[in-house]
Amino acid sequence: MSRAIALPRRRLLLAALAAGAPGSASRAADATGAAVEVEAGVYFVPGLAGMPSPANLGRVGNAGFIVGRNGVMAIDTGVSHLNGEALLAAIAQVTQQPVRLVLITHVRQEVVFGASAFQARGIPVHMQRQAAALMAARCENCLKTLRAELGDDVMRGTVVAKPDLLFDETHVVESIGRPVLVQHHGHASGPGTSSAFDVRSGSFFAGGLLDNRRIPDIQDSDIDARHQALGALRGLRIDTIVPGHGPAATPELIAVNDRYLAQLERRCAALLKDGAALSEVPDAAGLPEFSRWDQYDTVHRRNASIMFLRLERKLLLDEPSQGAPR
Repeated sequence: MSRAIALPRRRLLLAALAAGAPGSASRAADATGAAVEVEAGVYFVPGLAGMPSPANLGRVGNAGFIVGRNGVMAIDTGVSHLNGEALLAAIAQVTQQPVRLVLITHVRQEVVFGASAFQARGIPVHMQRQAAALMAARCENCLKTLRAELGDDVMRGTVVAKPDLLFDETHVVESIGRPVLVQHHGHASGPGTSSAFDVRSGSFFAGGLLDNRRIPDIQDSDIDARHQALGALRGLRIDTIVPGHGPAATPELIAVNDRYLAQLERRCAALLKDGAALSEVPDAAGLPEFSRWDQYDTVHRRNASIMFLRLERKLLLDEPSQGAPR
């Protein structure tokens, strides 16, 4: 019997998900918002494809939770107060253990606005300090936009919550009776990027660091720091990845995301060298390997423009020093 055939069915499923195979347990759960168990005691609630819209109620980001001996740690809170309540209901379907805390891993509208539902039940919201500052500065405007796009009924009761606990450094959460490593990755996918790693099972909740079958958004990213953060993940004994968007995956997803960023940068650098105009970049920066990923026609085109402008700015800032007398 081959090694591949001997693998548990769930391992084969995760390998297929990382490769982008159609038809998966996580997609089947989309319609109900039910939690999918990816490892013993580790669950995620899959988000839907696309950008926030009335059709998907804005629920496009993944969330998850880890059940320990003494309670539950939730990861990310959804796009609205109602979405946060739905996530709590999904947890209640799995366990009667109390939710001890919820971690918001990064500042995206699809993961921050459900926090009030957790706080309404006395569950403290943990967030990295720099990410919390960005949320406070930006998210009132995001909330206004979501109300306009999704409607008042969908966003009823939603506010920009204030985190209960701010942290600065990487640390271990032990209050649920199961060690969870909360890492601060610096300004990687955005200010205060963090993640959660369940030490027992090897399950990694990537937050904004990784996406699967969806184009990573670089708008708030420091690309060099993001590459460094992805490289550092190889030092963890990761078995299963729950990305910020898309199906759960194997650790190969780290290399796939790293490759997207590298290809994007190389393609935009080549366009800049060839003298391309900014208006030409979105059409000229095609990356065939990722052309079937969600948001390729929107987020990837924006990524290309952002990357091109950053490379152009870097070139302009470097030029005077190159010609200066020594």
